[in-house]
Amino acid sequence: MPMIFINYRTGDGEHLATILDRELSHRFGPEVSFRASKSIRPGQQFGPELLHAVRRSSVLLAVIGPGWAAHPGLRREDDWVRREIGEALACGIPVVPVLSGRRTERLNRDDLPESLTQLAENQYLRYDNQNAEADLRQIVAELTALVPDLSAAQQRQYGTDAEPGGVRNQVSGGSEGPVFQGRDFTGDIGGTVIKNSSGPIHAGKGDQHNHHHAPNFSGDGGTYVAGDNHGGVRHRFGGGRRLEDEGR
Repeated sequence: MPMIFINYRTGDGEHLATILDRELSHRFGPEVSFRASKSIRPGQQFGPELLHAVRRSSVLLAVIGPGWAAHPGLRREDDWVRREIGEALACGIPVVPVLSGRRTERLNRDDLPESLTQLAENQYLRYDNQNAEADLRQIVAELTALVPDLSAAQQRQYGTDAEPGGVRNQVSGGSEGPVFQGRDFTGDIGGTVIKNSSGPIHAGKGDQHNHHHAPNFSGDGGTYVAGDNHGGVRHRFGGGRRLEDEGR
């Protein structure tokens, strides 16, 4: 099972660490990402668990906030942010800096302790709140290319025919007549269609005669079933839609 270790400093990166953890868990399953405040259980030893998780990781994401390089903790050998990155580098595990916000500059070798100077040479990714969906899409795509086993984790999460951001529909049950299910779509289907009502609705008394036509709709996906149905209807959407701890 591939694992992505999320390295961050409290006060300068925990918000983005949480966003990354949530997105990776959604895409690949909750067991794929490691974030200390989530993954270390009560009663477990903090230090050994961190180092063990780093050593079995496929990649380490180092969340870099605006004040990351200037933090005094980075100059201490017992600093956990520094130790985690150093352990990954020593083990030959890829370390990917993720710059938080558009104003965070890439790392400079002169600002880093000697054991971490390689980090300034590593290609980085960026996350900005104003471009959140596109940046998350790119981060996921780059990680999938870097760690091919993530594709298998994604298939387990969504099914073998699913793609990230895609739509998966399943219909079964005992319905008779049309069945429609969807999200973020536009258009109509044959029959009586009522949209965006904000008050009482009266559809008439007695039989209704409608001129039916072929359904047409567009958007993030939908399910339309006409005729007898003896199973059920399930509709599942994927993730985003656009590309673009104490002591820590």
